[in-house]
Amino acid sequence: MRRTPVHRGRATASRCTPLVAGGLVMLALAAQPARAALVEVAVTGVEEARGHIRVEICTRDTFLKPSCPYQGVAEAKTGATIVQVADVPPGEYAAQVFHDDTDQGVVHQNLLGIPREAIGFSNDAPLHVHGPRFVDAAFSVEHRVERITLKLRHLFGASR
Repeated sequence: MRRTPVHRGRATASRCTPLVAGGLVMLALAAQPARAALVEVAVTGVEEARGHIRVEICTRDTFLKPSCPYQGVAEAKTGATIVQVADVPPGEYAAQVFHDDTDQGVVHQNLLGIPREAIGFSNDAPLHVHGPRFVDAAFSVEHRVERITLKLRHLFGASR
């Protein structure tokens, strides 16, 4: 029967080559999830302190649709309102915003489908017939805190 040697006294460290150690460090870094960010949206052009400012941070697939994955809301303040949207993973997004002055959670439209509330988009993206293009409104989320600014506007003179 073969006996296994027993080490007494100080412990022996396992030897690891620099190449293996470097590989283990790289593997550990790659396994860490990407950090989610806080997106702070400074919304300017708020005409009155009534209702709330609603911000949606959208992916390319959800932009201009009611299903954007990240939302934030803040009480409307005349002039400018800061809205925070938490837990946004790194990536490319576009923001769509409206002043919900009736607190009903929806953008009301006139008979032509033009929003009655003031709306805005990241990068103050220019509007086309069907709204702005994602590429014009896109911004990157890369840091722990991202800050963007946009201006609310009424479309084609539409107002309440």
